Amino acid sequence: MRVLLTGATSMIGEYTVRELLRRGHEAHVLQRGESDLPVKVFRGDIRDVDAVRSAISGCDVVIHAAAKVGLVGSYEEFFSINVEGTRNIMNAAVEAGCRGVVYVSSPSVSYSRTPVEGEVSPPAIDDVMGHYSRTKSIAEREVIKDNRLHAVALRPHLVWGPGDTQLVGRIVERAQQGRLVLVNSGDAVVDSTYIDNVADALVAAAERIGVQHNLNGRALVVSNGEPRTVASLVESICTASGVAYAPRSVSLRAAVILGAIIETVFKLRPHSEPPLTKFTAYQLGISHWFDISETMNLLDWTPRISLDEGFQRLARGL
Repeated sequence: MRVLLTGATSMIGEYTVRELLRRGHEAHVLQRGESDLPVKVFRGDIRDVDAVRSAISGCDVVIHAAAKVGLVGSYEEFFSINVEGTRNIMNAAVEAGCRGVVYVSSPSVSYSRTPVEGEVSPPAIDDVMGHYSRTKSIAEREVIKDNRLHAVALRPHLVWGPGDTQLVGRIVERAQQGRLVLVNSGDAVVDSTYIDNVADALVAAAERIGVQHNLNGRALVVSNGEPRTVASLVESICTASGVAYAPRSVSLRAAVILGAIIETVFKLRPHSEPPLTKFTAYQLGISHWFDISETMNLLDWTPRISLDEGFQRLARGL
């Protein structure tokens, strides 16, 4: 099977390419930057229709992971990459006769200010917070409703592992600087996912899309299936990384108010990442964990690396 993966410079992209190769598939990648991966590389932006067509030509399946993430940027920029870029991928996949697309989405497309506890892949909604979640929600719904080809959306939740500069990197940096703060003492219960498990799930979906027809049009959450409190997760990351765990706590209400103030201030600094927003306050302050039994059943997949083993690997990998 020949698979094109977009966004291979991300941690998810890199691990997924390596898992494709491990399983004997041919992997191509479309990305803007350089790559050390031993695969055919197409240089380009997903907003470039010709670059997308060239990369997808001859491929059986596309795993579309490229996206604009984070908190910095205008809505128009997020929309052009996350929605219009995804439309280019879908159009080119149809033109190339691909048998399917695996879209990398996010659980944040399905909730906002209220807890999610044990639900099975709730639908994407309009009322979500932040440019990233809003545009990913639009794109996911378009992908899974596209009746021109088979498509499935996978929603990896709080992905981490050795070399992670996002979740792990930010926690470690703030712990080292004495700026580690939890919302409501970190009592919210959340899912997280070790990176190898995400790669396994994405490749399992790529192998089945267009062959196993009950995947078509589905949105499936991917996690370790081991919900833990935010405090437990952060403490385990600090311990594995060899930094002191000494957080302060603020209430959810205070965090939301402070996040709103910081967002306003940082609008004057459009290229700087705000340390807190209303979105991140709710992410840290409310529970969000899911029932992944449907994902496991449809993909014939189980998380092979437990959280505790993942923390051990994190300690060895840093």
